[in-house]
Amino acid sequence: MKCNYHTHTHYCDGKENMHFFVEKAIALHFNHLGFSAHAPISGQYDFTLTPDEIPAYLKEIEDYQKQYSQIKILKSLECDYIPGITKDFSYYKNQFHLDYIIGGVHLVKIPNCNEVWFIDGPKRETYDMGIARFFNQNIQKAVTCFWEQTFEMIETQEFDIIAHLDKIKMHNQDRFFKEDEDWYLKLVDHAVDLIVKKQIIVEINSRGIYRLRCKNFYPSDYILEKLAKAKAPIIISSDAHKAEELALYYDEAQKKLKNYGVDSLAVFKNGTWTSINF
Repeated sequence: MKCNYHTHTHYCDGKENMHFFVEKAIALHFNHLGFSAHAPISGQYDFTLTPDEIPAYLKEIEDYQKQYSQIKILKSLECDYIPGITKDFSYYKNQFHLDYIIGGVHLVKIPNCNEVWFIDGPKRETYDMGIARFFNQNIQKAVTCFWEQTFEMIETQEFDIIAHLDKIKMHNQDRFFKEDEDWYLKLVDHAVDLIVKKQIIVEINSRGIYRLRCKNFYPSDYILEKLAKAKAPIIISSDAHKAEELALYYDEAQKKLKNYGVDSLAVFKNGTWTSINF
């Protein structure tokens, strides 16, 4: 089976209409295609759905589910976790009868205030300015804040897949910290332990590579090796924002997983997650 469960269309920050993704997925012989628009966040964020757009988003997915029998199309949202700001993930799962939830951290809540640090997006300057403004250039404190928010998301929220686990490295590009530093590895190790304990699915995500923002997949080889040894469930995601991105680096991701001894992927079948060999 060939699946992509992490997909963004014009409903959020994707660049194309939904039907282009469906047709491309069929042409690529995908078995499953999951749409996962960014869930609403209180405030002025232009990369998310608005609450009023959710019904139309879900109806279009349901229309394609009826129209295309040759591919399984699934309903999801990618939910941000920002303490004190975002809704519990279970609200969206139950309110809109979603097949699954993807959880992720794109905005880091600054301790003791209501401001957030946007670690994603096309502008590296936003990342750099946040380190200076909110953390007085203390990169260890800034990165720890990201990981502690990730820990809290894992411990308090109910979701199926964790998105781009080590996203904090994207704009760093080995400038402020190295991923083999002891303090960083301790944070990573704790995240992996929590993920394995709750059996959350981890995606190997190629978007940083094909967007030329990261040299390797999310998560890092170090993390993938630990996940493989722990037999954690894994999926391959392109985090596509255009239909042409659906299968980018899919084969390379599969090869990397095989090198670490991973021989199965998680798939959504009959309303639950199971695993299949590849």
